[in-house]
Amino acid sequence: MSGFVILIIIVGTAVGVLTLFIIKSFIAPRKIESVADLLKSGKNQQAIKAAKQILTKEPRHVDAHYLLGQAYIAEEKTELALMEFKMVNQIGKFTGLCREVPFRKQAAELYRKFGQPEEALKEYLLLIKKEPVQADHYVAIGELFEERQMSNKALPYLQKAVELNPRHAGAHLRLGILVYRKKKLLEARAELEAAIKLDPENYQANYYLGRLLKEMHEYPTALRSLEKAQRDPEYKSKSLIEAGTCYMSMNNMDRAISTLERVINLDGNTTGNELVYARYFLSLCYEKVRNIDSAIEQWEEIYAKKPSFRDVAQKLSLYQELRTDDLMKDYLTSSEEEFEQICRAITAGLKLEVRDVKTTPHGVEILAVEAEKNWRSGRSMPRLILFMRDNDMIDVSIVRSLSEMMKKNNISRGIVVTSSNFTRTAIEFAETRPIDLVNKEQLSGVLKKVKY
Repeated sequence: MSGFVILIIIVGTAVGVLTLFIIKSFIAPRKIESVADLLKSGKNQQAIKAAKQILTKEPRHVDAHYLLGQAYIAEEKTELALMEFKMVNQIGKFTGLCREVPFRKQAAELYRKFGQPEEALKEYLLLIKKEPVQADHYVAIGELFEERQMSNKALPYLQKAVELNPRHAGAHLRLGILVYRKKKLLEARAELEAAIKLDPENYQANYYLGRLLKEMHEYPTALRSLEKAQRDPEYKSKSLIEAGTCYMSMNNMDRAISTLERVINLDGNTTGNELVYARYFLSLCYEKVRNIDSAIEQWEEIYAKKPSFRDVAQKLSLYQELRTDDLMKDYLTSSEEEFEQICRAITAGLKLEVRDVKTTPHGVEILAVEAEKNWRSGRSMPRLILFMRDNDMIDVSIVRSLSEMMKKNNISRGIVVTSSNFTRTAIEFAETRPIDLVNKEQLSGVLKKVKY
């Protein structure tokens, strides 16, 4: 074969290879663009099929993986989409249809959806390098740190978000919630109020502001915020519970009861935990107004779900005794007028004459004197008696307060009568002073001996 023929063969082969390369280079972009066109037309299944065909020949085709992921998202197959996005991340080339910033935003959202906060965090940290003045990225990082109970790391990112965009309502909200949990109430209030000013329909901000104002004892203002928060089904029951406890703190038991009953009667959007808290606070209201039967009903509902919840078992045990002790039940559940008559009868049973009666938040205070004059002095010796029907243990502070009142009014002896019991420190304090303590068991015995 002559050299000329060989040259022709070599040139022909080169031309053929070059032509094939040109054709392939022309066809490949057309193929991936056709996948993009199918997606734009809403032909998701065809786009999936076309993208897979490309990947069969080119397994590391970034745009094919990216568009396949987009098609899966359109078909609500987000778990499959995340797998494709992970492949894009592994390849790490963003020179075609797949642009880095929008890709990382989507990838971060998918990681968060599937409970992979570490991976989501990596995406957002890369995003702030690409877009260092985008407040949304800092907010997302702050939220991720918060979710992992790392509030100290979350704080600077949320502060940066507010600095970058003072009109970012979400940044003010997240920062407000974070500092509220740190008990920085004034700082939290400023952030939450800023969030509401920017977005008046921000019910989450209203809910947290209501809670915060309740802690600051600004009850009327708190109630206004909580009323707004109730418009959102997600925060309705939570806000009603907080409003109910506001009314309790204001000693408006009727409003507290009606508000907490609304939580129990809500259809849906009330979690089991919220119901337990609503029932518990409602039971305390019933107890306060001496509707013990209704209180017991709520405690029994709670006990059936959470036997160890707060002091519910203790409350049931205490009031169980009332079902067999009608006299103690009268002492605990009677109206204020009836209770005063019971206290007068007990005072008479102690051979004392009532001189003055005063109603207190915990019961009745009676100033009495001995029915028979002291034979030595010829004077009636005064007694100050506290009748209490709280179910909490009587602490030393109550006994000390009685001692101080006795000194102030020149009263020789004092008595504390309770339907519960006394703490050890209260008993020790009374032992060295002219104060007698009458506990639940002793009171039960006294009630059986008096008439009222």
